[in-house]
This record gives sequence, C-alpha cells and structure tokens, in this order.
Amino acid sequence: MDGKKRKNIKPGLSVSVVQKQDQRSGKLTDGVVKDILTNSATHPHGIKVRLKSGIVGRVKEINS
Repeated sequence: MDGKKRKNIKPGLSVSVVQKQDQRSGKLTDGVVKDILTNSATHPHGIKVRLKSGIVGRVKEINS
C-alpha cells in the first residue's frame, strides 16, 4: 500500500517511516502508528505520523 495517501494509514497500523535526520541515508524505522500528523489527503514524500515509541517520521512502507 501507498504511504503517500492518508486514507491508507490508520492508528495501530505497522509501518516503516523515515525520520527527518535519516532522509539523506533513507534509513527506515519500524513501528506502530499512534497519531497521523499530516492533515492533507496526500503528500509527495509520505504522510507524517507519530509512532507509539514517540518517533515522528514520514511513512515509506506499510507492513502487513
């Protein structure tokens, strides 16, 4: 599924995000969505979320 569309992302979903400081390297961090921070329906770099661990990043992959 596409991490660029807000409708695909729900709290409790397992995702891989890229944090701000990791954007150059593309390092992904896995976690579970707590809050959705992007208000628009889509975002070209991925929807910004807060994970249950407190990490904020943009969704690159949705893990099933």
